[in-house]
Amino acid sequence: MTFYSLPHEPRRLQATEARLDAIYQAARKGARGDTLALAAGMTPREYRALCEFDPLAALAEEKGRADGEMAMAQVLHDAAMAGDAKAALDMLKHAHGWVAKQAVQIDVNQTISITSALHEASRRVIEGLTEPADAPTEPAPARLTHIEQEEHADHAV
Repeated sequence: MTFYSLPHEPRRLQATEARLDAIYQAARKGARGDTLALAAGMTPREYRALCEFDPLAALAEEKGRADGEMAMAQVLHDAAMAGDAKAALDMLKHAHGWVAKQAVQIDVNQTISITSALHEASRRVIEGLTEPADAPTEPAPARLTHIEQEEHADHAV
């Protein structure tokens, strides 16, 4: 069995100016996590190690993210000031936490007739008539036309 020697040179992690600028540019464009590391030319593991050992790498990310947010806020602000109503509404909602008022009005009008209530009570209690609450009600009889009334009278005779 033969063993081959594979040359391996570990990459040296340093927060060089070029590397910090790459992190800054990726964060400014909105990249996060592993995507930011790869966009900055590092593996995700290398990027996490660099941030752990050198706080300038994390600062470059934070500064890039803040500058990117400010640039987009400025674009949105300029559009809103130029009269773009949608941009102005989006600024109010997202930057200032504004929520449009929502009003719900419920109006319940119900009249109770004492006379009809007494009549129903006497019908149920005094006369002993009771109906279950869920009993179906009889539909009102349909009005018959003049011709139907004559036919109905002919059959009754």
